[in-house]
Amino acid sequence: MRRITGIALSLAATTALALTGCDTIADTAGDVVSSATAAVASAAEEKMNEVKDGVNATADVKAGETSTDGDRTVAEITATNPKDKNADYTIMVNFRDDGGNLLDSVVLNINGVEPGASKSGTARSNRTLSGATTAEIAQALRH
Repeated sequence: MRRITGIALSLAATTALALTGCDTIADTAGDVVSSATAAVASAAEEKMNEVKDGVNATADVKAGETSTDGDRTVAEITATNPKDKNADYTIMVNFRDDGGNLLDSVVLNINGVEPGASKSGTARSNRTLSGATTAEIAQALRH
């Protein structure tokens, strides 16, 4: 009987350690993904900062619904030029889950949009995103 009790206690302790280890692994994996996402967002911000003489044009740009293309999430982004000369747009697009958490950020250029016209481009995630996602215009510069 003592041997069976000892085996049962040993199994319970091993199970508890394994479960604690899984939580630690899951937490660590979550931290790695969060760090990678923050790094991508930072790189996108740096790319936006490279644009010279750009003016805020977030109101000129709309994000469409997301879909998948292979293993990536994509969204059609449309820029409408309200000015009287051709314009180029540099756009930062954030992909978010249905809880509003940032999953990825990309920078898209839509060049040569004629006055009064619209032109579209495709924002494509840097990595595979799982679950329901939305695309939002984080920043748009007309130049």
